Parts: sequence; structure tokens; C-alpha cells
Amino acid sequence: MAASTGAASAAGSDSQGPASAGPSMDSPALQYSMILDHLIGDKRPVKDLSPGVMGGLPVPLKSDEQKMIERGMESCAFKAVLACVGGFVLGGAFGVFTAGIDTNVGFDPKDPLRTPTAREVLKDMGQRGMSYAKNFAIVGAMFSCTECIIESHRGKSDWKNAVYSGCVTGGAIGFRGTLPGVFTVRF
Repeated sequence: MAASTGAASAAGSDSQGPASAGPSMDSPALQYSMILDHLIGDKRPVKDLSPGVMGGLPVPLKSDEQKMIERGMESCAFKAVLACVGGFVLGGAFGVFTAGIDTNVGFDPKDPLRTPTAREVLKDMGQRGMSYAKNFAIVGAMFSCTECIIESHRGKSDWKNAVYSGCVTGGAIGFRGTLPGVFTVRF
């Protein structure tokens, strides 16, 4: 028993003495900030993320025609035209839908007791659908153009571009609504 206590005290003095084999906690190799720099900082090694390395199927290189089509589809003009056409279709469908729900479609305000004909109802639905289609197309084109301009100016493609574009588009629509009359500020 005495021999085992002496061995334990000798082992304890060896682990604290200058001849210890392991590095101390104060050495720069184990400092937390250096480990973080290695894991997430500038010293982190860049990994090759090609599909061949990751075990996926290899992707063939794009031809010049594919690159040209891709650049065209990412251009501001294509995005604006696509948003304009999409807004026109969506607005037209929305306008026809709301006209179908509205109970006053086709009614003549001069003669409210007269039942409208199917032709008058369809005419009103078409007019409302076209009105909504134009408005949605204009808003879609405005949003897409301002988003592209903001993205080009910022040099980043993230969610903030859409937020800024929505603010600019909404502000332009609100400003346009005040143009016919006198500029008034209402609180």
C-alpha cells in the first residue's frame, strides 16, 4: 500500500514537472483563437468541391452556345421581359377571377333592375382582366428592372436587392398616384 502511494505521488510530480511530455495549455499550438483561425479563418485550406472529388457524377464543360444562352437569360432585359409577360398573364387571370366573383359585373347603373346579358358580363370581365394585366405587367417590369440595377450597383446577389427593389417600386407607384393632384402630405 505504501509503495502504491509513493508511485502515485511520483507520477503526480512527473506530470507537473518540467520533464512532462504533453504541451501545456498556455502554448500557442492549443490556443482557441488559433484553432478557430485554422477552422474558419483565412488559414483554412481551400477544398476542391468538384463532383469527381465529392463522389458525384462529373459535369461536362459548357459549350460557348450554352454559355451565351445562360448569359442572355441572366441579363436585365430578359428578366424584365419575363417579369412583364408573367405579370400580364397573372394580372389577366386575377382580373377575370375577381370580375367573376363581383356581383356588379355587367350591371348598368342607369337601369339596375335590368339583368345583364352574357355578352355584357364577358365584356366587363375582359376589360377588368386587361386592366389588371397591364398594371401587373408594369409593376413586374418595374420591380425586375430596379432589382437588376440595384444588383449591378451593389455587386451582390442576395435577398436585400429584392427588398430595396420593392421599396423603390412601391415608392414610385405611390409617387405616381400623387402626380395628378396637388402634392399633399396626409398624416
